[in-house]
Amino acid sequence: MPARQSPLLIPPHEGQNEYVRVTPQEAGWELLHFAARRMAPGQVWEGETGEHEYAFVLLGGRVTVRLGDGTLWEGIGERENVFQGLPHAFYLSRHTRFRVEALTPVDIAYGWVVTNEDHPPCWIRPHEVTVEIRGAGNATRQINNIIPPGFDCHRLVMVEVYTPPGNWSSYPPHKHDEHREDSQGRLLEADLEEIYFYKIDRPEGFAYQRVYTGDGSLDELILARNNDLVLVPEGYHPVVSGHGYTTYYLNYLAGSAQSLANSDDPTHAWVKETWPTMSKDPRVPIYPVPPEQIL
Repeated sequence: MPARQSPLLIPPHEGQNEYVRVTPQEAGWELLHFAARRMAPGQVWEGETGEHEYAFVLLGGRVTVRLGDGTLWEGIGERENVFQGLPHAFYLSRHTRFRVEALTPVDIAYGWVVTNEDHPPCWIRPHEVTVEIRGAGNATRQINNIIPPGFDCHRLVMVEVYTPPGNWSSYPPHKHDEHREDSQGRLLEADLEEIYFYKIDRPEGFAYQRVYTGDGSLDELILARNNDLVLVPEGYHPVVSGHGYTTYYLNYLAGSAQSLANSDDPTHAWVKETWPTMSKDPRVPIYPVPPEQIL
């Protein structure tokens, strides 16, 4: 009997230009859309952001982008795939026409949310991306902050995460499914919708992700393969990378604040106390990163 497919897993539609896509209606939430597409050299994609702000990231390849106001960004992109270097990305506000022309084979992802604000368009270059080496031991991972909290936009947050073979990430398990502030109004936890979009460095590779709530009303264990999309509407959501395979995932988040404020699962939060006695995994960063960009 085949295994049950989790309702939180959206597999790719190979053979289509836009090979993965999810809307808020399909996800069962309010704000966050996501899609990824491939483009052949010379192919042109034209669109308009409407009432949404968009964030695009070049997973691989190079493009030229022209906006309706005449802005021209030529030759965006350097890496052939996500395992070969830091990203190029760009942000577009609402009511923006865009034209993307592929200069090489291209793999591009984009997330978007409704907004009532205007923010300036921005081309984010690799030297502007800060990198965190988070955790310790076999919970060490690499985070690329592309659109971090504080970025000049309305709702979106976007990061890339690399988990070496056999390591854990999003660990200890954490959640961000309720908006909480302390008595001084400081944000303790934001209520965020989140997607995990996976790339694995070998086609047969895999990772596992658990998505669960403290009361047990949601508890899904998901086998994630290359180009799979996992929805995190609520609950804790740790990841483990299969031995022998480096796991990449792209996170988009949006919700009650432009923030990553979260709460650890109190059952497992104690593991952080052991990290000062452990070394960082020397396998990260997984490609050369200038020391001044590592936080």
